Amino acid sequence: MPGAFVHAGVANPTPPAHHPPVQRVLLIGPGGAGKSTLAREIGTARALPVIHLDALYWRDGWVPTPDEAWEVIVRALVARPAWVLDGNFGGTLPLRLAACDTVIYLDQSPWRCTARVVRRWVTYRGRSRPDMAPGCPERPSAEFLRWIWRYRATRRPRVLAALAAARANGKTVHVLRSPRDVRGFLASLGSHAPPDGNALAHARDS
Repeated sequence: MPGAFVHAGVANPTPPAHHPPVQRVLLIGPGGAGKSTLAREIGTARALPVIHLDALYWRDGWVPTPDEAWEVIVRALVARPAWVLDGNFGGTLPLRLAACDTVIYLDQSPWRCTARVVRRWVTYRGRSRPDMAPGCPERPSAEFLRWIWRYRATRRPRVLAALAAARANGKTVHVLRSPRDVRGFLASLGSHAPPDGNALAHARDS
């Protein structure tokens, strides 16, 4: 049975009687979209352990984990019975999509993401933020800003295709495109009928 493709801003007047579990939650989206913050909020709301991939991938001095070692780490993480896991890392996305029951795509505008990233740089300048490994201080990066602004053209189409496939494989997929959508999703965690609707066409048209 296909999973749900839901958008927090579109209500379903006749929600199904059975709702899939929310035990393994994957968050993806461009830099500055709010993945780490939302992951913590979901973890608190559902009493689930939160895993920030950035904190595990980057080593002291912004040294990346080698690809083979990283895949071993991710396989071990997703084998756990419950988690909220945030981060992109496209090379291991298929592993995480296969293991999760719920996917949240923070499809936020580049303007909003840029503002959040700049604010983060100012707040944590010269030191590591809470969801990052020690020894990886915040630092301004023109390359990172370019990645954010190119994300919709270079990565978003592939992400949407992967989400459509995930839905066909029984995953629940949420596309949250604004702070209002995020608030609606968080509110739904305390109810038995999360907002529902067809977000795939909505996301492709924007």
